[in-house]
Amino acid sequence: MRNDDLEVIIVGGGAAGIAAAHRLRQAGIRCLIVEARARLGGRAWTVIDQTGYALDLGCGWLHSADRNPWLGVAERAGLSIDRTPPPWTRPSLEIGFSGAEQDAFQEAMAAFFAHLAEAATADADVAAATLLDPGSRWNGLIDTVGTFISGADLDRLSVKDFDRYEDSGVNFRVIEGYGTAICGLAAKLPVAFDCVVRRIDHSGRRLRLETSQGAMTCDRVIVTVPSAILAAERLEFRPVLAEKIHAAAGLPLGLADKLFIALDEAEEFPRETRLFGRTDRAGAGAYHLRPFGRPQIEAYFGGRFAAELEAGGDRAFFDCAVAELTGLFGTSFARRIRPIRINRWGADPFALGSYSFALPGFADGRQILAEPVDQRLFFAGEACSLTDFSTAHGAFETGVAAAEKIIALRRQPGDSNPQAPRPDL
Repeated sequence: MRNDDLEVIIVGGGAAGIAAAHRLRQAGIRCLIVEARARLGGRAWTVIDQTGYALDLGCGWLHSADRNPWLGVAERAGLSIDRTPPPWTRPSLEIGFSGAEQDAFQEAMAAFFAHLAEAATADADVAAATLLDPGSRWNGLIDTVGTFISGADLDRLSVKDFDRYEDSGVNFRVIEGYGTAICGLAAKLPVAFDCVVRRIDHSGRRLRLETSQGAMTCDRVIVTVPSAILAAERLEFRPVLAEKIHAAAGLPLGLADKLFIALDEAEEFPRETRLFGRTDRAGAGAYHLRPFGRPQIEAYFGGRFAAELEAGGDRAFFDCAVAELTGLFGTSFARRIRPIRINRWGADPFALGSYSFALPGFADGRQILAEPVDQRLFFAGEACSLTDFSTAHGAFETGVAAAEKIIALRRQPGDSNPQAPRPDL
């Protein structure tokens, strides 16, 4: 397929880009995914460890699984679905966190969310931290949990945006990896790998993309890169799209990094349980013990705390885990654990973070970011979703929505490229 013989170029081969390209191909529209990395999936990335286990370094839970389109994709591909309820829906281990303390924390958390929902109905948008009960001993832990949910500390989090997120409460996993399921949908899609798009010129009759592999031209583009990339103008537009850049700047990517740890004598612990590294402050790890029953710990670090650890490199995460876990289990526990793998998403030049959140006052930025430009530039990705942001299914739905807009335009009389579908492509 020649670079000047394309109807649509999709910039970014993550969940949104793959979903968009798949839908366009179904409609017989010539398209190409242009991906900066040497792999597909974006922030959905499954790797295989030395023992053969699939590890999701990015998204791992099929949130709202009862309406998540990736569930059907995974099932049609013959992948295995684990329906075990997630550990955050059950009590934590009573190690450094008694049952009575957990009950008190849950009450404080429920009160906080109730205050947040009420505040979201007001005209003014405020930071979620303003709704914490002054002096509550649980404020630090509530903030920590908030970073696992949104990737951001509560003082940076828009109340209105957070309240708009919709979740059915059903959460499944793909045993072979969420990233495996997402990349599987791209099996027959044309992709240009290691191809960084630096500029999109939309001043002429055709769109011109300046890439690390040369210029490409097409009729329409679907941009699916993370909002942080747009805000940093690592992908430029000519003419400049100032409104898009401003909206993207208000939708930064937070951090939710995962460290996988090998655990000896794992049978001591019940499978699919968790505990917090600290409960007396903001900034701590959460430890998912024996995920899928494996001899492992899946450790989570979020927000500013994750950013501080990222600055220290990969080893800083394991050192933190050792300090917190030996604080709970004693110094001998250090001999039972070994680091397996982590990806620092903030240091990833093609992500710059994990998933989007809205700063106070920017809750309406998602709609602005998602709006097409001149019916030729389209935008998709989790940051463009009004209610399913920060998820792979939100990315899927926005990618398909962008593709459907192009399909509808192509069918209109007078469209610049109204060829009949060519399903042989």
